[in-house]
Amino acid sequence: MSTVLSATGFPEEQVRYRARHGAAAAFPALEGYGTGLLGAVPAGQDPGDLLERGRIVPPVFMPERLKKLIELAREPLYTDVELDAVVGGFASRLPLYVSAFGSTQVASHDLGEAAGRQAGRLGIPMVIGENVVPVNGYRSAAEAEVSPLLGRIAAYTRAAASSGNEEYGGVVVQQSTEDADAEVWNLVYSDPVCEPLLATGRLAFELKVGQGAKPGLGGLTVLGREAAGRVAEQYATDEVFGTGGDRVLRISSPGTFTEEILRQQIRLMRNNFPRAKVWVKLHPGRDVALAAATAWAAGADSVTVDGAEAGTAWAPSGFLGQVGLPLGECLTRIGRTGNCLLASGRMWEGTRAVKALALGAHAVGLGRAALLAVDEDAEDGLVRLVESIALELRLLISAVGKYRVDALDAKDVLLPPA
Repeated sequence: MSTVLSATGFPEEQVRYRARHGAAAAFPALEGYGTGLLGAVPAGQDPGDLLERGRIVPPVFMPERLKKLIELAREPLYTDVELDAVVGGFASRLPLYVSAFGSTQVASHDLGEAAGRQAGRLGIPMVIGENVVPVNGYRSAAEAEVSPLLGRIAAYTRAAASSGNEEYGGVVVQQSTEDADAEVWNLVYSDPVCEPLLATGRLAFELKVGQGAKPGLGGLTVLGREAAGRVAEQYATDEVFGTGGDRVLRISSPGTFTEEILRQQIRLMRNNFPRAKVWVKLHPGRDVALAAATAWAAGADSVTVDGAEAGTAWAPSGFLGQVGLPLGECLTRIGRTGNCLLASGRMWEGTRAVKALALGAHAVGLGRAALLAVDEDAEDGLVRLVESIALELRLLISAVGKYRVDALDAKDVLLPPA
């Protein structure tokens, strides 16, 4: 190798890495795939992250506090803040939900059921991500070995019942193009394991239009060659890691949407599955406000916006921190509409959640944070994480002189200038 002196600041090592690895260099290193979690620029280091840079600003005069004082006949405390919410048509104990994990080994098998149990105990909704059935298969609940999807639904339902949450929370089953080919919603809707949820109005189906970490792309997953062969009819593959290796890139279709296609999809969902709520998940595209308005007008019970800082198990490196709108920008573009808007993207503590709620979200989703909490403690980790967030929510909502989540508004947050 000849010696080349680079100009100051030029990413020489990155260029040399690409020269050694070729197409594989467009992705993160394979070590730890399936157990590691990826995301955008670290918290506090992204200049485009409005939520991180914004500040919660209490007023001096608090008429809502005076109303609460008169109602209680005493000075109100943070413990008087009520956190119950309606999340995508479900009654929820908190303005939180567990967002989709996807189909990797760690999400589907190792931690999925533990997350389901704890979400059921908490009385908050849980979303099951796309591609779980095409990758892992679907088995009837009557069979001895239950699939990851049915296992998570059953774990959630049992935990909710034993915790007195039969009327709180709910399960949301996401569907992508490959899921539609596998008829996932048809299977779930008719499976006996889901009847308790249907009977109490706690089942929803979510149409996945896009994902925050990979806006405009479908799912990308690394598989061994044997596993790739088993799902060859459902997915395309790409030899980006070299033809001599034992791993290939599995490619999911991103789906094709226009305003009319989205409207028709929602109408089909409402007609074909009348007992299930209808959710729509959007990636952080520049026309996100139009997309959300289109979904609500067509009858969606809820729209989820996944910010560009959202987590993923696998994405091209160039997408992380470089593609898509940050969540705060999505929320300001959509504004407060009166429709149910859910928000996800780097949610793990109360201040960020309160800012999102003040900017129009009805609830916020825990994705990477929920997985990490369950990994830390499969029995109580998520419960403890949520307890800490709930305390912060009460402290912060009380600090701005309000006592219900839906009383927050944009005046409670100072955003940095554009």
